[in-house]
Amino acid sequence: MKRALLIILIGIILVIATIVVFISKENKTDSNINKIRVAEVTHSTFYAPWYVALKNNYFEDLEIEVILTSGANNVAAAVLSGDVEIGFCGPEATIYVYNENKNDYLKTFAGLTSRDGQFLVLRNGIDYHDFKDIEGLTILAGRSAGMPLLNFTNAIKNEKLTNVKIDSSVDFANLTSAFISGQGDGVNLFELSVMIISYLIILNTKLLL
Repeated sequence: MKRALLIILIGIILVIATIVVFISKENKTDSNINKIRVAEVTHSTFYAPWYVALKNNYFEDLEIEVILTSGANNVAAAVLSGDVEIGFCGPEATIYVYNENKNDYLKTFAGLTSRDGQFLVLRNGIDYHDFKDIEGLTILAGRSAGMPLLNFTNAIKNEKLTNVKIDSSVDFANLTSAFISGQGDGVNLFELSVMIISYLIILNTKLLL
């Protein structure tokens, strides 16, 4: 009888010890996970590799919180203020901050894309055969000094166009809605999916009118 009780007691002790070791190991593992906040300039299918990496837990030792922060200037401000640890935006923000000669500046350490995923959308009825046909038109191109506008102005320069009016009064996040409301002859959007959706919305709007 005493032997049976001793065996039961030893068994209980072993079970408790196993549970304690498991809990300690779990707490240790959790404490080793680094929590990183990332300010993302926009949600886009153009950034598919980034989303695939997050979805498939490629950063297995990191807990990543993605915060939508529209505008590279706002992303830079979020990093500098300490609200996030990493900013995901165009490299122009790094240059602008550095040129302000501040003690605390940003550093670009990785690139996700090698080209900008911009597409030009024009209103129905505008005759278009190649890029030179935008001569004389007003194009919504994004925030002044932002990467979409910089790339667009560079394309204009490469094509030696001299009579394209660039409207930089609308920030990138509101380009589609401004264009749908009737502003500009064309709009410089970020990706093909946005272009198609915008085109369908515009068609539907005209049908409703």
